[in-house]
Amino acid sequence: MSEECTHDCSSCSANCSSRDNGIPKESLNELSSVKKVIGIVSGKGGVGKSLVTALSAVELQRRGYRTAVLDADITGPSIPKLFGIHDKAEGTQDGLFPAITEKGTQIMSINLLLDSETDPVVWRGPVIAGVVKQFWSDVIWSDVDYMFVDMPPGTGDVPLTVFQSLPVDGIIVVTSPQELVEMIVEKASAMAKIMNVPILGLVENMSYFECPDCGNKHYIFGESKAESVANKNRIDTYASIPLRPEVTKACDGGRIEDVKFEELDGLMTMLENL
Repeated sequence: MSEECTHDCSSCSANCSSRDNGIPKESLNELSSVKKVIGIVSGKGGVGKSLVTALSAVELQRRGYRTAVLDADITGPSIPKLFGIHDKAEGTQDGLFPAITEKGTQIMSINLLLDSETDPVVWRGPVIAGVVKQFWSDVIWSDVDYMFVDMPPGTGDVPLTVFQSLPVDGIIVVTSPQELVEMIVEKASAMAKIMNVPILGLVENMSYFECPDCGNKHYIFGESKAESVANKNRIDTYASIPLRPEVTKACDGGRIEDVKFEELDGLMTMLENL
């Protein structure tokens, strides 16, 4: 523990024994290497958590890092579709191999293991948590600089499993502008504090729509609350990204690697400096 420790892990990115909570972390496959693990969380569904996960992996890959996405949203996986991946995962006795996107990001998702992408995953929490652990320990992750873990919304089994079992360096909270979201962010922040995980940043998705003709910003879901919510929860880095119809089209077509949001540049630079 650092001599300057404030005992508030939610605002600290240092790795020390205080984060362990007495629970041993899951071991990586002996053939794997992962340097940084970033969780992407949201208190509610439908705010664009998977979009932010994918955009973050794409941008850091674009900057020359080797990135990966562990899709921990077992019952609602969307990462493979965003990247246009439809092949099944393969493996050997040594472990499973992640799918590789066109630009080089490594992906593992339950959809890569199901007979059909539309098959429902009707499993109880402990089974789902076990799969998340296996995605960390049984997959052969090759020289990953940044792994982004796309988590389901809320504060249930999967986020708890990830925080306890994986060496998470910090989380990014994804929100939208509605009034309800402030309370949801506080829940996610409170869980991060309980689990001694630092909150690295906040992304407000669907913050506004910019008219392509006049350039005016229209706040369809209400005025942006990114700054006030970030300040209230002592989150230093935040970003607001707009609604863009062309992004929706790219996501539906599996071309997320063609998308860039300059609004996320500050957040990505912060991650580079972890």
